[in-house]
Amino acid sequence: MSNISVSLKELAKLTNGELTGDANLLISGFAPLETAEKGDISFLVKPGQVDKLDAFAGSAVIVPIAIERSSVPLIRVDDPYLASAVIHNLLLKKAFVAKGVHPQAWIGKDTSIPEQISVAPFVSIGERVKLGERISLESGVVLGDDVEIGDDTIVKANVTVAESCRIGNRVIIFSGAVIGSDGYGYATDKNGFHTKRPQVGIVQVDDDVEIGANCCVDRAAYGVTLIKSGTKIDNLVQIAHNVVVGENCLIVSQVGISGSTTLGRNVVLGGQVGVTGHITLEDGVMVGAQSGIHNNQKAGAQVGGSPALPIKKYVRAAIQYGKLPEMSKDIRRLKKQMAALTATEEEHKGSTE
Repeated sequence: MSNISVSLKELAKLTNGELTGDANLLISGFAPLETAEKGDISFLVKPGQVDKLDAFAGSAVIVPIAIERSSVPLIRVDDPYLASAVIHNLLLKKAFVAKGVHPQAWIGKDTSIPEQISVAPFVSIGERVKLGERISLESGVVLGDDVEIGDDTIVKANVTVAESCRIGNRVIIFSGAVIGSDGYGYATDKNGFHTKRPQVGIVQVDDDVEIGANCCVDRAAYGVTLIKSGTKIDNLVQIAHNVVVGENCLIVSQVGISGSTTLGRNVVLGGQVGVTGHITLEDGVMVGAQSGIHNNQKAGAQVGGSPALPIKKYVRAAIQYGKLPEMSKDIRRLKKQMAALTATEEEHKGSTE
């Protein structure tokens, strides 16, 4: 359900789109093509599916620039998928409501609470915590001592941000995530006993980052585990101590990144990718799902498989892998033929001696 109404003219300007139709038509909702009603805007990604607009019951559609005319008003853009996200976010935007601090929340000493804040029941805030404006802390959130959180950040239910960690502006951390748990580090003696190595660093999460549900970002052994601005992390991701994740990376669910690994800008890791420690993935590296990365990757590399190979080579290898049963049969047949030929040759040699 939308919270505002916006004219098509304003939406076209917002998305750098070309408008065909009534510029003053008001849009108050966003819906799929099949279920849109009057007042709704929808989007179409593929020009070849333009016939779907014939049955459209909504008010306007965001379409690729290649679609020139339709019976409904259009906003023609280079990227309908991106434009639809921008418009949908605008229609859902709500003004921050400062609910204050619930009586059942716990606030440690020397922690100052700004006026523009919303703190739900059963939140626990440690000592000397620094909180920005328009922060929302949902039920069960735990902030350790000396934590810092910037403006307009949302921390969902049952998130833990451990002591001394720093969270930037406009960050969203989803339920169950743990920011600043100890890194996994042990020293083993000759008898096989493990001694814990102290983990005395912090986690720093920069502006405009999203961290999915039940993620774990470990504090550094020394220094900082760093998630740079604009990075989006899916659910169930493990980021180990002293990892550096560059700006605007996309990390899909169940990825594991081992300690002291560095990701450049705009790195994309598909689901269940495993990255070994102490390596560097340079800017723009893309890794296919379920791949294992064991060495450095140059800027722009596209890899897949475990161990990972250049993507074209990996695809060829995967095709051949599917043919292995047939190839095995061919090899057995060829071995029999070779054995028969060898036996024939031996008989021939014996008869001529």
